[in-house]
Amino acid sequence: MKSAAITAMQHGLHSCEGCGLLSRPGPQQEQGRCPRCAHQLTFRKADSIQRTWAFVIAAAICYIPANVLPVLTTTTATGSESDTILQGVVLLWSPTGWPLSLIVLFASIMIPSAKIIALAYLLITVQRGSVSNNEQRVRLYRTIEFIGRWSMVDVFVDTFTAALIQLQPLMSVEPGPGLFFFAAVVVLTMLAAESFDPRLIWDAASSQEVST
Repeated sequence: MKSAAITAMQHGLHSCEGCGLLSRPGPQQEQGRCPRCAHQLTFRKADSIQRTWAFVIAAAICYIPANVLPVLTTTTATGSESDTILQGVVLLWSPTGWPLSLIVLFASIMIPSAKIIALAYLLITVQRGSVSNNEQRVRLYRTIEFIGRWSMVDVFVDTFTAALIQLQPLMSVEPGPGLFFFAAVVVLTMLAAESFDPRLIWDAASSQEVST
């Protein structure tokens, strides 16, 4: 019976989340700042699992009204018409507009839901102490971090549309309540990804004893 290899944390080493530099805090300092980029160093993010779960659950709750409530309300001389995100995808679909329709579909419906599911999967596997597919789970987390900023594309499109199409009293476009819930989903999932500590993925493997 032999124990797993000693981890960097057991050696008192920090890995900077900003630049990736591995360093050791100065004397009399439990935690310090990265000597390369001055980013604050921590062995583990405080209450990472609890805070990430809170953001994920809040994002899942906001996701429902974001897709059910209208995101744009168009007012013309004949009346008002409100459209949800999915209705906007259908309206944009045409021989020339289908690329934009697909972008809105992926950025506004598929990516937010995939991020919520993926973050929940990471949290569950970490809490269960899973030691399998560690590399794949880290890649999944990095992917969530990378695509998070692009989820705002639908908010930008709707905001610019509402700002540009103002032909009162003939026509006007205003953002609907669904847009605010969608923006909340994007922000909450970004906060969840920021709160999650990917180093937790390796804790179970590092503490597990390997049988010989």
